[in-house]
Amino acid sequence: MNVTATDRLPVVIVGAGPTGLAAAAHLVDRGLEPLVLEAGVRAGAAVREWSHVRLFSTWGEVVDPVAEKLLAPTGWVKPDEGTYPTGADWAGDYLQPLADVLGDRVRLDARVTGVSRTGRDRVVDAAREEQPFTVHIRYGDGREERVLASAVIDASGTWSTPSPAGGDGLPALGERAAADRISYRVPDLRDPAVRARFAGKRTAVIGTGASAFTALASLAALAKSQDGSGTHTTWILRRGISGSTFGGGEADQLPARGALGLAAKAAVDEGHADAVTGFRTDAIERDGERLVLIAEDGRRLDPVDEVIVLTGFRPDLTFLDELRLGLDERLQAPVELAPLIDPNLHSCGTVYPHGVKELSHPEKDVYLVGMKSYGRAPSFLALTGYEQVRSVVAAIAGDRESAERVELVLPETGVCGGAGLFDQPADTGTEGGGCCATPTALQIGIGAPAAPGGC
Repeated sequence: MNVTATDRLPVVIVGAGPTGLAAAAHLVDRGLEPLVLEAGVRAGAAVREWSHVRLFSTWGEVVDPVAEKLLAPTGWVKPDEGTYPTGADWAGDYLQPLADVLGDRVRLDARVTGVSRTGRDRVVDAAREEQPFTVHIRYGDGREERVLASAVIDASGTWSTPSPAGGDGLPALGERAAADRISYRVPDLRDPAVRARFAGKRTAVIGTGASAFTALASLAALAKSQDGSGTHTTWILRRGISGSTFGGGEADQLPARGALGLAAKAAVDEGHADAVTGFRTDAIERDGERLVLIAEDGRRLDPVDEVIVLTGFRPDLTFLDELRLGLDERLQAPVELAPLIDPNLHSCGTVYPHGVKELSHPEKDVYLVGMKSYGRAPSFLALTGYEQVRSVVAAIAGDRESAERVELVLPETGVCGGAGLFDQPADTGTEGGGCCATPTALQIGIGAPAAPGGC
């Protein structure tokens, strides 16, 4: 086969997180050249920002097999497969060594600002697929560069674009003006400066997912500590409280997640947090040094000192604007993938492994993978991302048979990723029910049967 100039170009990967670095490892394994562009100054920059939070998934579920193979000659040894890493563990003990092995193939402090076809904007059809991609980069020192690529894998995630407090998906009136008192991350209360910000204060926590549970539990622990007297939380839910609000509790087959829900419930039951239901934030007003949250129905809450908004994340698609993407109008996920991950129909335990077929777009050789591929849907699994890039890289390499074969089998209940409680590794027992179980059958490799189609 004749090798064209485009074939000799690297595959650009946006993001040096778990999925992006795994994609690079798969490309190297197939003899292709990756170029990883990371906006942060270190590999796994986003993961490092929640370094204090423990995953629900074990080490055995967050290491890509091909990446492990690439690391093996360096003497790297996978940590105990049954233990639960923190974000700091995952970044320091796996992502950083993997980035080190990839060497100059990973560029740091390199933000992708645009992707297009060389000489073709979004409108032009003529010889479009024959043109390589042009990727515009801005480095931290202000330099700009343009590189050409044979394909683009966007694994930049959604961490940089948290959803706002407003119940309509837009920032509440006054939200931007109150930015000095609003955060969009689970606070690391081990940091003395952060601890001082919340100790003895009234804080509003908006959200109902694992991050909100973690914040509720950690603020309750602060309230019970020697330096936390007077700490109180107002927990704001857009919906009501039901039997499933706190998860599976003691019946949850992922004990770390069940313990988190129980800790959040205890924060309410013990009076460290008051739950306000059916409250969709419309405005945030200043009241001296405090903030007042106002609902769409006109309700006004008592003033608080701080607001923590944990309402999910959304993809940044601005730098992909000149590409022809096929995205679901609700989730902003690839149209073929969206029905499989729709949170109105699916939980983390009912999303089957998927690959190039569901991740393809009208623009050939462009793929959104990892958390970015889920758009606004939650509950992404690291193992699912590794299967995505295995399939996508096989397709880029021209191995359609491998690309279209599912090589990951999870139990129907799945393996949920997410945030656990700080430095408290959970018991690994699996008694009881719950939506997502610790895996009893996990297979990665050729010959795994295809997952059922549809929902």
